Amino acid sequence: MDLSCFKAYDLRGRVPDQLNPALAEKIGRAYVEITGAKKVIVGYDIRLSSPDIAEALSSGLMAAGADVFDIGLCGTEQVYFATSHYKMDGGIMVTASHNPKDHNGMKMVGPESRPISSDNGLNDIRDRVLEPFGDAPEQGRYEPLEVMSAYIDHLLGYVDAAALTPMTIAVNAGNGGAGLVIDELEQHLPFEFVKVHHEPDGHFPNGVPNPILPENRAATADAVIAEGAAMGIAWDGDYDRCFFFDENGRFIEGYYIVGLLADQFLRKTGGGKVIHDPRLTWNTLDLVEAAGGEAIESKTGHAFIKQRMRDEDAVYGGEMSAHHYFRDFAYCDSGMIPWLLVAERLCQSGQTLSSLIDARIEAYPASGEINRTIADPPKVIAAIEAKYSVGAKNVSHVDGVSIEFDDWRFNLRMSNTEPVVRLNVESRADIPLMEEKTEELLAEMDRLNKEG
Repeated sequence: MDLSCFKAYDLRGRVPDQLNPALAEKIGRAYVEITGAKKVIVGYDIRLSSPDIAEALSSGLMAAGADVFDIGLCGTEQVYFATSHYKMDGGIMVTASHNPKDHNGMKMVGPESRPISSDNGLNDIRDRVLEPFGDAPEQGRYEPLEVMSAYIDHLLGYVDAAALTPMTIAVNAGNGGAGLVIDELEQHLPFEFVKVHHEPDGHFPNGVPNPILPENRAATADAVIAEGAAMGIAWDGDYDRCFFFDENGRFIEGYYIVGLLADQFLRKTGGGKVIHDPRLTWNTLDLVEAAGGEAIESKTGHAFIKQRMRDEDAVYGGEMSAHHYFRDFAYCDSGMIPWLLVAERLCQSGQTLSSLIDARIEAYPASGEINRTIADPPKVIAAIEAKYSVGAKNVSHVDGVSIEFDDWRFNLRMSNTEPVVRLNVESRADIPLMEEKTEELLAEMDRLNKEG
């Protein structure tokens, strides 16, 4: 049996050869046997294969004795919300996020929406799939569960409705599921939404929704400019990530949104802890300190960030990859809460999004993440560290290696999933220095790679 769809954090693979209803049924059985869950939320995204895979998954869960609460077509964060809100034993979202349209997958959580990944059960579920199964003495039952209204109420709780004023916002669901939520929120907000690629469509007529790809950004940027919108927002297919465009249609690096959200959240809470990843840090550290909070660095990746947030009881966590996590959202990531907070900030401040962001880009210009395919990543990273740690102010190994000098710093780390090294460089108010050091590091990496 091909179990290559089991990854470090979730399941993803081509349908039907790597994931299909027959395998999904076994995964449901294995999930119950490994976790002991009795009540499980099941939801699925807009992919054409998702309803059949979700149905087979539910059959397996029930055959193993668990009750299935089916929340239907949704985003990943609604599974997180429903699992924690209704105090279920676990939840499974059928989705392949921004993978190609012939792919599908699953994201799994346990009680309180704690992630299930390879180091805490996912590998056990994979291994159990290979063994024979018998039916539980008592079959689980099936119950549809309507969660949208409770979820919308929860989302609206993050903003001060009285502070919101009319504003035009361009929204691009990429024919994923986000449009369904926007339609519900629209009834409660004074905003006018310009809707781009809005209807859910698993054929993905406008390409797979992945706004991190530059070629996928034009539709949102064009709508912002054409309609004179205050900002643009685009989501991936299961809308657990959201991406921002300012009123000029400029795409904003996720790094600067982390700082903006940290600042906005700390203003509301009057302090607290904020978790961030180590790739780009100075802007976040600066804003969190100024707002009376405490910034704490965590290894990149949702399982690490969520665990660190629980350990620290952090109010907010952010990654430059456009994942944003909230304590009151079961420490999980949401693609809807961030844009509501940014919209609230625009209404409260009367400032444009570009004016809020420009000052931060000037203070801490950054390269953005640059990927290089490298034959021997550990060797190249070790050689770079050996060269650049001489005279460095600080060297850290929270995730890959971060090396800091007085006026610039960089992080170099390996991908968890491919032979790629990821570089991020930033400086203190010195764009030429940032660009010079970025080119210097890339040239050094290329040289080391050629030498083998």
